[in-house]
Order: sequence, then structure tokens, then C-alpha cells
Amino acid sequence: MQQLPRQAIVKLTHLYNAALRLKYVPIQWKMAEMIMVLKPGKPPNEVSSYRPIPLLPIMSKLFEKLLLKRVIPITDAKHIIPLHQFGFRQQHSTIDQVHRITAIIEQALEEQQVCATMFLDVAQAFDMVWHSGLLHKIEQILPTQHSQLLKSYHSHRYFRVKQGKEYSELKPVKAGVPQGSVLGPVLYLIFTSDIPQPTGTTVATIANDTAILAVGADVEAATQKLHTSG
Repeated sequence: MQQLPRQAIVKLTHLYNAALRLKYVPIQWKMAEMIMVLKPGKPPNEVSSYRPIPLLPIMSKLFEKLLLKRVIPITDAKHIIPLHQFGFRQQHSTIDQVHRITAIIEQALEEQQVCATMFLDVAQAFDMVWHSGLLHKIEQILPTQHSQLLKSYHSHRYFRVKQGKEYSELKPVKAGVPQGSVLGPVLYLIFTSDIPQPTGTTVATIANDTAILAVGADVEAATQKLHTSG
């Protein structure tokens, strides 16, 4: 792998330190280039047949990693991300969450109880994040320096579609977290960190997929807990 010369690294360091100090992310780092990839077996003449793949500037991705190293220790220290959330977290995996759920079900069966489960899947979850709500939560959770920097990072984002050698006009991004970024998943976890955890139920979450389990002496008792949580 070819490394950058020392002079280039020094220049990048100056740029990133300036962005951190000024709490400002240049607009050039917030423009995504959208590549449309045809889904296998789908008709090419329908818009829904294509999967949009956003490509972000390399400068932006490097800067996001610097931000991530500052944000994660704070969210961990304040226990912002709930324990039931296993998505995009170190030492957490889908398999671990499956074992957690099956253990509850097996225990209910051993005790001759009923385990009722509700599965929730938020459609287009990462694209539908409410910007104002996310920024409000960031202001409540993170120190002012970090929240102002993330506000600059998340505001006034744009995208354009590339098809062959042609480009569309720039369009503003009015909702969602940046797709294809290393920081976007963490912002989504912060946005959904206050999901209700009803008493008497167990919540299991992988990113935007959520399962709510309730154990009762009979079907009516178990389902009543789920209805109360809903």
C-alpha cells in the first residue's frame, strides 16, 4: 500500500485540526455521489429496481473517523446506547442477540410459560431520521464543542446522481443519516437510543430491527404485556 508523503500528511493534519478547532465541516466534504446499481433479476426500466450507493469524499471519511474517536468514549461513559442494542457495536454481534432471545424462550418453555414476541422493522430507517430531532438529541447528550461540530457535519448536505459520464443537479438531503459513512450508524443509534423499554418485557435490537418479548403464565397474560408496551 502506497503511503502519502510526509508533506501531504502535514497539510491534512492542519486541515483537520482547523475543522475541529472551528467546529466547521467544509461543504465540499458533505456532497455524496450516488451510483445506481441494478438489483439482480429486476427490470431496468423501473426506478425501484435500482439500489442507490452513495460515495462520499475520502477527506470526509477520514474526518469522520476522527469524530468517531471523540464521540464513542462519551456515549460509552454516559451509557447512551441501550444495552439491548447490538448493532454497530464492538463485541456485539447478531449471533449474541439470537442467543439472548433463544435463552429467554427456552427458559419460558422449561417453566411451562408462554413467550409472546413482537418483531418490528422500520422501513428505510436510516433514510428517514428526522434531522431536527437528531440534532436536538446530540445537543442534549454531547459537549457543546462536539454537538456544534456534528451540527455542521450533518447540516447542508447534498447529493447528485451519476449515470455513466452524466451527473444530475445537486439536491439537498432533508432527512436521514449519511449513507456509506462510518459516523452515520452511530448517529442512528443515538437517535433511537431512547426507545421505550416497558416493564415486564425484554427488548432486543439489531440496528433498526427490534424484537419485544414478554413471558406470561398463558397466552393472554403474555400478549397483554406486549399490548401494553405497544
